[in-house]
Amino acid sequence: MARLFFRQNSAHRKTPPIHPNQAFRKTPQDLLVAFARQRSFGSLALSYENGPLISHIPFQLSQDGTYLEAHPVRSNPMLQLLDEAADAVIATTGPDGYISPDWYGVDNQVPIWNHVAVHICGKLRKLDESELRGILERLSASMEARLAPKPPWTIDKMDAEIFQRMQRQIVSIAMTVDSIQGTFKLSQNKPDAIRSAAADGVRNGTKGTETAALADLMDLRPAARLFRAEINADVN
Repeated sequence: MARLFFRQNSAHRKTPPIHPNQAFRKTPQDLLVAFARQRSFGSLALSYENGPLISHIPFQLSQDGTYLEAHPVRSNPMLQLLDEAADAVIATTGPDGYISPDWYGVDNQVPIWNHVAVHICGKLRKLDESELRGILERLSASMEARLAPKPPWTIDKMDAEIFQRMQRQIVSIAMTVDSIQGTFKLSQNKPDAIRSAAADGVRNGTKGTETAALADLMDLRPAARLFRAEINADVN
């Protein structure tokens, strides 16, 4: 069976920041938690002797940001590494986009890529099979609530035998969270007028994802406050 390449005691190590510039690491912790809860999807990474393993999975993070649960497919090779609790990271991302130096309206600027990202670090472990149904119910309820006024889908809508058969194909896992770090890289190290000009450039068209939201976050317009309010909204 594969062995973990590293297995450090998280109580005796400090997770390095995910961006070296402190200007992009001043987002309040409650906003980082709320952002991760709002996204509820990320890249789970473990390391072992043959190199890193990465899986892209939905997850449910507790309201206080101390506990995370998910349910990868049983054939996922990561599960072989979780007979004991292992150090792991889940990275979730938000709006991102290319920023052209021409948009600043001043000389001697360089291209950058603005983005939002949050890393959740902690000890990951497998759970008992009895935990699985509750994890599925909580995650689906959280997602379905966001589709209101659509009547929510529930497990009770499934044939019990079919549900049991499908349930055997997945495994419940949980993380005890040690730290949550984030980068909100929004050109906030630039003067307001220059940042606003770059936001207009993004708004007029750039390469990236959710670029309208990125421009609003950069520009701190009312829509940006609405976006922040959406992130801050409690997701049960």
